[in-house]
Amino acid sequence: MRNKPFRLGVFLAPFHPLDENPALCFQRDLELAEWADKIGFDECWYGEHHTGGYEMSASPELMIAAAAQRTRRIKFGTGVISLPYHNPLMVANRIAQLDQMTMGRIIFGAGPGLLVSDAHMLGLNVSDSRNKLDQGLAVIRRLLKGEWVTETTDWYELYDAHVQVLPYNPNMEVCVASTFSPNGGTLAAQHRAGMLCLASTMRGGFDALSTNWRIAQETSQKLGYTKDPDTIRCATDVYVAETREKALADVREGYERFNRYILNQSAHLPDSPGHVPLEVQIEKGEIVVGTPDDAIEQIRRLEQKVPDFGCLLMLEKNWASFENTKRSYEMLARYVLPVINNSNANRQKSFDWAREGREGFIKVFSAATQAAFAKHAAEVEGKH
Repeated sequence: MRNKPFRLGVFLAPFHPLDENPALCFQRDLELAEWADKIGFDECWYGEHHTGGYEMSASPELMIAAAAQRTRRIKFGTGVISLPYHNPLMVANRIAQLDQMTMGRIIFGAGPGLLVSDAHMLGLNVSDSRNKLDQGLAVIRRLLKGEWVTETTDWYELYDAHVQVLPYNPNMEVCVASTFSPNGGTLAAQHRAGMLCLASTMRGGFDALSTNWRIAQETSQKLGYTKDPDTIRCATDVYVAETREKALADVREGYERFNRYILNQSAHLPDSPGHVPLEVQIEKGEIVVGTPDDAIEQIRRLEQKVPDFGCLLMLEKNWASFENTKRSYEMLARYVLPVINNSNANRQKSFDWAREGREGFIKVFSAATQAAFAKHAAEVEGKH
């Protein structure tokens, strides 16, 4: 039994093929947020990328501002803002305003920046990125709490810096991106932040998941508090349909199309995931393309790594058609979420109880019916 409810969400980098209309691609990503909200997903994340062609959202804040107008309850995460690319005061101001505009539905996700090509355009040294993430996150958290900051570093200067309008939610959740290195677990503990595990079932990432979680726990204990697994998000590829055969047919073309993007950046690497056939990735447990039962099994595997982890994020890679993608999300909400949360336990008990007592209940019902007929007959007889 879980100690806290399990959540579902969607993570949109987003990925879109080069032959599609960019404006319609953005609309699709907004409509997916609207659909996720409608069927009961708890979170939706948008990424930040600037090169490569496929990952075409340069501003998670802009995507969230638009998506929030279409939704009612779902929370939105910046997945992630690459802190070394931005002045910390500007980030703090945008996040605070966004939280006000959504009335407290923002999760502030931060990372060092994933694509080296992005950093190249800005003339940044990637080896400094993780230190800048730590530094930037620390000062942004101070600003979001209402502090005034004067601070000079080797990459920004702040003088009497402050946020005029603080976040709507004074306890806004913060998350740190975590992939293969132990840095994510350390930073998450130091900043009392959640972990956004973006490689949770990938080669190396699955093993790193438990290592990072252990590091986060140990570091938080040293700092005098206990890390809550509810703040851990595991992102992975999940697509479900009525049968495994249908699921495979739905995604095969899109999977090959997506792999062209991966190979465009990593074909020279013999261990690039772009070289791996779809069926092999499924067999290794790196992705799920199958039925709701297969998704449940994957969640159970992840629970072995991080018991009671909070949320499974679907890495949306645009493998299937829009309608089939929406159907997959609905099946996850309809058939997977209740199993993990044991939502139907009382319904099952009531069902079983009704079956076990059916003979007695029917006897009582029959006796009551017979008594009613007898009473009616007596009343008719009395009138004559």
